[in-house]
Amino acid sequence: MSLADKVLASNNDLPIRTNQPVHSGKVRSVYWLTEADSRRLIEENNYDVAPDAPLAIMVISDRISAFECIWKGEGGMKGVPGKGAALNAISNQWFKLFREKGLADSHILDVPHPLVWIVQKARPVMIEAICRQYITGSMWRSYAKGERDFCGIQIAEGLERDQKLPELLITPSTKGILKGIPGVPEVDDVNVSRTDIENNYQSFQFNSLEDIDVYEKLLAEGFDVISDELAKLDQVFVDTKFEFGYVTDRAGNEKLIYMDEVGTPDSSRIWDGPSYRAGKVVENSKEGFRQMLLNHFPDPDILLDKNRMEERLALAADNALPESVIMAVSDTYVSMAEKITGEPLVMSENPKAEIIQILKDKYGLID
Repeated sequence: MSLADKVLASNNDLPIRTNQPVHSGKVRSVYWLTEADSRRLIEENNYDVAPDAPLAIMVISDRISAFECIWKGEGGMKGVPGKGAALNAISNQWFKLFREKGLADSHILDVPHPLVWIVQKARPVMIEAICRQYITGSMWRSYAKGERDFCGIQIAEGLERDQKLPELLITPSTKGILKGIPGVPEVDDVNVSRTDIENNYQSFQFNSLEDIDVYEKLLAEGFDVISDELAKLDQVFVDTKFEFGYVTDRAGNEKLIYMDEVGTPDSSRIWDGPSYRAGKVVENSKEGFRQMLLNHFPDPDILLDKNRMEERLALAADNALPESVIMAVSDTYVSMAEKITGEPLVMSENPKAEIIQILKDKYGLID
């Protein structure tokens, strides 16, 4: 079997029983279960959720996106071997630690297969919560141009690129397009201040003002848990994205939980510790792949200029990346997963067939 056969590139065509269209993002696809199947699984598996909670099967692919495009490799490789399983394994590990340390639950109820989660429906808080411990990337570019106000927080003068910040910085942005909020443009992914959130907490789908404090606490504590664990592996946790939502448990209590994924090479920057101390940044996250793309093409401006989106999509569609590039990315993801979990990563020989078999035999979700 070729490497390309082990890659799960298409994850929106599984014969899972559902009454709704499959929701497919850049990397994950979500299959909302029928009400009858949701109730049955909750009862059979004793999940701590409301008996009528909608459940979904979330299937992660091995696709890789960067600069808002999906990239492919030579030899029909439409993804990165091991990437999906690595992302799931890393998130599972952090969510488990958060629970053990009494932080908060996640949306994940079960892990039937390395590429699959059974999740409960959460009502998302409309914030992408970015935590930054070092000044780099887009923040550094803005700082170098003279910007000192980030999401309503004043940053000190005299900072240098890739320097550790005096304290953890929370720089939230909107998740989706929010309308009617004074001073907040009606576009996706625009930075907002804590004052914006406080003054319009209902528009951001917080239940109360107090829950803003809860979200910031879970954010900082979650960041510290991951940062401390990565430090033991001599890895530097630079910045990351968290997402939150509300769910109701079996007893009828509504609570704030972590959702999406956490602390992965897709949603975070992670640097190699020894290299950083020697004055060199070595990325152990998707940022390394982005840098490679910028160096790979003769006109990197296509990848940076949003006005050249048509050219960018054509670039991704028409260029198969060398296998060596794809495998270097695979090594980064797989080795990070194995370091973080302390276990070898389980790689599927035929992922689609395996998933179908498990969901049919164990969960009765395939006719």
